[in-house]
Amino acid sequence: MLELLTNLRKHLLTGVSFAIPFIACGGMLIAFAIAFAPMTPAGPDFSHTPRLKLLWDIGTLSLTLMLPVLAGYISYSIAGKPGLLPGFLGGYLSAEIQAGFLGAMLVGLLAGYLVEALKKVPVSKHLRPIMPILVIPIVSGALIGVLMIKVLGGPIALLMEHGTSALRSMSTGNNVVLALLLGAMIAFDMGGPVNKTAFFFGAAMIREGNYQVMGACAAAICTPPLGMGLATLLRKNLWSTEEREAGLAGIVMGLIGITEGAIPFAAADPLRVIPSIMAGSAVAAVVAMVGGVGDHAPHGGPVVLPVVDHRLMYVFAILTGTLVTAILTVLLKARAQKMTERRDEAA
Repeated sequence: MLELLTNLRKHLLTGVSFAIPFIACGGMLIAFAIAFAPMTPAGPDFSHTPRLKLLWDIGTLSLTLMLPVLAGYISYSIAGKPGLLPGFLGGYLSAEIQAGFLGAMLVGLLAGYLVEALKKVPVSKHLRPIMPILVIPIVSGALIGVLMIKVLGGPIALLMEHGTSALRSMSTGNNVVLALLLGAMIAFDMGGPVNKTAFFFGAAMIREGNYQVMGACAAAICTPPLGMGLATLLRKNLWSTEEREAGLAGIVMGLIGITEGAIPFAAADPLRVIPSIMAGSAVAAVVAMVGGVGDHAPHGGPVVLPVVDHRLMYVFAILTGTLVTAILTVLLKARAQKMTERRDEAA
């Protein structure tokens, strides 16, 4: 069991190491574009800044490529070159059906183990040479494509639809509970269906004149990357050089409201990072809701300060959520490191 978990972590870290440059490039270009574009109630306005719009488009494309790269190299780590095609295809479809990085991680693992299984199928010596370059990619690609489009696509769309309906019914009740739920949803999959359900609900509330829901979402949106960036600064020995560099990029992305800046950490250590960022974002959302923060733009992070009501409370909410995320992550990582050291000593 321990060997299985160790191998699983190795496969995830391989995918993360290849995906980090795409996240950093995309996040930094988008951050630069948003930082210098006028912020309006409809979000950043690029209508009179075509060069900034170009940077935005390139950055968005880089982040879009991140999911296929993540899934492709997780699959590659398991099955070698034959795993690349189904992994890349599954990662691309994960973006298309709004499954986010969790969907990409899952399909990367499935693709890799599927290819490994296909490698073990007995075939004649005449077919053996073309198996890795023709038969395995076609069969595994077709199966992964059917799985993503026909099996997972419908339920994910249904999840978003029912999630929005549930949030709308909650909006007439306890605002603190609603904020708690929205914050946790925003952080859970960082761009996936759960995140998108919360974000689009907040954006819809703006059109109805309720700015507090988006205010809670806006505070929660930037907390994961800011918290993870702070965590890498608080205890540098818990992180690799690559992770510390990703942490600095995450801080910049958090300032501009790009939740995806926390994905490298969540993908590498989901059992500790995801609960930590969910707690931090939930706290940030609740503080913002209680403080009467209203966001007039469908975006998050300090960059929307010009269109935010109760700005000091908004900043306080972000700082509080960031601290909660960083402290929880450091505590959980340090505990895990001590347990590993004790196990190694015992062995």
